[in-house]
Amino acid sequence: MSSKENIFAGWDDATIKRYKSWQMRTIIVTMVGYAIYYFVRKNFSIAMPGLTAQYGISNTSFGIVIGIGSLIYGLSRFINGFVVDRFSSRVIMALGLLLCAASNFAFGFGVNISSWLTGVDQGPDFINMLVLVMAVTIVLNQLFQGVGYPPCARLLPSWIHPSELATKMSVWNTSHSIGAALAVVVCGYIMGTMGRDMSGDSEIIATIARNLKLDPSSAADMSTIMGYAQHWDAWRWCFWLPACLAVAGAVWLYVGLRDDPRSVGLPELPGTTTGNTATGTGKDPNRSRFLKRMVWANRWIWTLCIANVFVYVMRMGILDWGPKFLTEARNMSIEDAAWSVGLFEVFAIVGTICSGWATDKLFHGKAHRMCLVCMVGASLFMGIFILFPGLPVWLSISVLAMAGFFIYGPQALIGIASANQATKEASATANGLAGIFGYAGSFLSAIGIGIVADHWGWNMVFYIIVGTGVLGIITFITMWRAPRDGYARSNEFYNSLKSSAK
Repeated sequence: MSSKENIFAGWDDATIKRYKSWQMRTIIVTMVGYAIYYFVRKNFSIAMPGLTAQYGISNTSFGIVIGIGSLIYGLSRFINGFVVDRFSSRVIMALGLLLCAASNFAFGFGVNISSWLTGVDQGPDFINMLVLVMAVTIVLNQLFQGVGYPPCARLLPSWIHPSELATKMSVWNTSHSIGAALAVVVCGYIMGTMGRDMSGDSEIIATIARNLKLDPSSAADMSTIMGYAQHWDAWRWCFWLPACLAVAGAVWLYVGLRDDPRSVGLPELPGTTTGNTATGTGKDPNRSRFLKRMVWANRWIWTLCIANVFVYVMRMGILDWGPKFLTEARNMSIEDAAWSVGLFEVFAIVGTICSGWATDKLFHGKAHRMCLVCMVGASLFMGIFILFPGLPVWLSISVLAMAGFFIYGPQALIGIASANQATKEASATANGLAGIFGYAGSFLSAIGIGIVADHWGWNMVFYIIVGTGVLGIITFITMWRAPRDGYARSNEFYNSLKSSAK
């Protein structure tokens, strides 16, 4: 069923036109909505240098907060995979974004909350309380962030045929990169233009120098110090402004989405029936047995889960820590580092679309095969980036961007492959399971990178990242002969139930 005629077999022109309209609407609304989720998620990585400059918070502390948040996010995605397969994707996705906005507003007021709780606005007690408040708000934000992807994992396979899912969902997956790129660029602009000018306060200058371990007698170091002093407290606006956008995004999602074709009076796509004759989401009496067959006892789902650990170590290692690495190890300004990570995301957008197109056109929908190609490319360019630190800045950034071009392919395609292998009836559950493995990798990346960077330096960090890429390559090789999707497996399951009932 690779042609448009076969996909819409037996449908009249009016129905096809209406279906395509709703399909496009669903893709666009969820793309914009999920991009906004990233505005209230990736702002933290740009705020981190400012928090270090003002309060001396260490990489290890940041790593612990990011790592715990990643585990909570993965767990939230896992749990919400079950929830979304049973309830309204539209309502859940909108509510999650609204709660993310609330947690971001709270983070921006973290200093005020810490001062109120401790009765002081400086010193060890204040800093420890600030780290605790920061951790609580980030963990809550990650809990609510876990509500964002499962509704999309349920919605898109309901509106897109498996033969087109890789191409169209890869286009959709650029929402990750669009949201992250805009977030780091906008927040980088905020860090470089907003806040209070405290450059005339010698105590502030001394505090920044001490926190960043810089020498005020050095012209280069003093330039960095003054950059932070001129934009004191700018990091707070990195949370408040995206939070306002998230409130508007929640309304956009609730108004614009519908759960599936049947909810607007359209039929299911031919070739996407699972053999389930039960009506209504979550009312199948054989649901638990179906999930066991399609998810829990499906070797391909588990292989994708393991591979997702390695993919996320690479992806989140660069995305979460890129600004700090580039400012501390490559001596870039925070604005230039933000633009560099933004370029990484732009290349990721192109790479995601190309990987989806290649999956459908070259590998006939077998996303796991394209994942192997992408992991080879990502590992190669990350290796070049770390082995040749003396490259010109523009070339070094270009190599990092090419790593982004390849690493986002598997990040997107694992979700597509999981949805296809589990079928649309269990796609959110399968993606929730893959998600918790991915963010276990993100947790290991966050904790490990923070500790390794503080004790062994940034070079060792990226050697580890390249090593995980090689492990990912090996994992995808074991999946080379897997089928494109699990619809035959699903129909076999329900046919066996009918036969045993006779």
